[in-house]
Amino acid sequence: MTPQMVERVTSRFGKKVALLHSGLSNGERFDEWRRIEKNEAQVVVGARSAIFAPLKNIGIIIIDEEHETSYKQDNMPRYHARDVAKWRAKYHHCPVLLGSATPSLESRARAQKGVYHWLHMDARINKQPLPKVEIIDMRQEVPFAKNMNFSKTMLDGIQQTLERNEQIILMLNRRGYSSFMMCRDCGFVLKCPNCDISLTLHMDTHSMKCHYCGHEEAIPQICPSCKGRHIRYYGTGTQQVETELQKIFPKARILRMDVDTTRRKGAHARILDKFGRREADILLGTQMIAKGLDYPDVTLVGVLNADTALGMADFRASEKTFQLLTQVSGRAGRANKVGRVVIQTYNPDHYAIRLAREQNYELFFRKEMTIRHQGVYPPYYFTVQITASSRDESQAAKKMYQIYGEIRKCLSSQAMILGPTPQAVARINNRYFYQLIVKYKHEERLFSYLNEVLHKSQKDERNGIQIMIDREPLNFV
Repeated sequence: MTPQMVERVTSRFGKKVALLHSGLSNGERFDEWRRIEKNEAQVVVGARSAIFAPLKNIGIIIIDEEHETSYKQDNMPRYHARDVAKWRAKYHHCPVLLGSATPSLESRARAQKGVYHWLHMDARINKQPLPKVEIIDMRQEVPFAKNMNFSKTMLDGIQQTLERNEQIILMLNRRGYSSFMMCRDCGFVLKCPNCDISLTLHMDTHSMKCHYCGHEEAIPQICPSCKGRHIRYYGTGTQQVETELQKIFPKARILRMDVDTTRRKGAHARILDKFGRREADILLGTQMIAKGLDYPDVTLVGVLNADTALGMADFRASEKTFQLLTQVSGRAGRANKVGRVVIQTYNPDHYAIRLAREQNYELFFRKEMTIRHQGVYPPYYFTVQITASSRDESQAAKKMYQIYGEIRKCLSSQAMILGPTPQAVARINNRYFYQLIVKYKHEERLFSYLNEVLHKSQKDERNGIQIMIDREPLNFV
């Protein structure tokens, strides 16, 4: 959403605005940083790292879509922009405004406790009604569907919207052409040689790619295991959906927005500008199109697979699903035209999907908080993730069990330890990963021990072992 956000702020404040984001070159970023430091800019707009902008007299810090997981950096230093914002606000004696239609459970719970001051916005800014949301049970569609990716309701909705000369946003939460390759004769799945993950088919480069380490190889014509020729591709990606859409609606102008089409500098802005100028009818993309986009002629939003996040081994899976569906639904009917949302799912009765249809955040919050309390998860407990990695699997496991033995002595009986265990993807780029999770409320000795682990980790590094400590991890797997 950066291009639209930048356009709106700069149109209001002009040369007083500085930009800080990863799309800038090193030189451009340095120029903006120097402008801020010289007090030539009063407003800084940017992504996660913009929270470190060298402003000396801060009046307010605004974090839009505060629930977004991208505010947490997943490599060193593992900071959360929201936490840094709170520290800087305290230092500069200024307020922090956390904005979201679907706040993280942690923020919503703090608002309820009075830690945060709670401001309600109970209506859309233009007083328009929320779009009508339809849930399509794909279990009933499959026996009759000509196309596994589109229900009849979805196809009819697209056709009617195109006939009215209005625009459509379609979200599919998986990039690439197909998710994995499997031999029908022996069941062999082509995996990455460096990671414990299957390779993804990409038709634009006619190759199989690893989305973890970047490994790439040619599409096999015969099975490497049994030499059979009955190779099939399973799962659906944005490339495949784009191809199918073009066949069904040959006159429709389609733009695809995912990691593959936005690699080049300025690609985000070019795609969104083109869509905003009505040079395309359908914007198809991954979750990067779910938030922040504001186009008056978008009257239909379609979600092709609402279940993607629900299947993940993550206690936040329901929260992420609810947030994503609620956010993408809000892209429809933002001006004077009535909006419509069609969500395809194999789990129509799941509370996250059902309450997203009703746009009922408060009921979702109460339901999810009950489940978190029963499962002893945040926001009722704090968490720390400790990970050991090495090119030698036995080294990583041995180090993790050593830490486990030591940390148990530091914790009270109220704390809990999950693990040690290999991570869900146990090998990435030829490194093996083992982890443990500590769940706690108040542990006075824990952080002195973790500081000791960090201090000793420099010696471990010389032996090829990397130790990572992540407070409040957003991904346990």
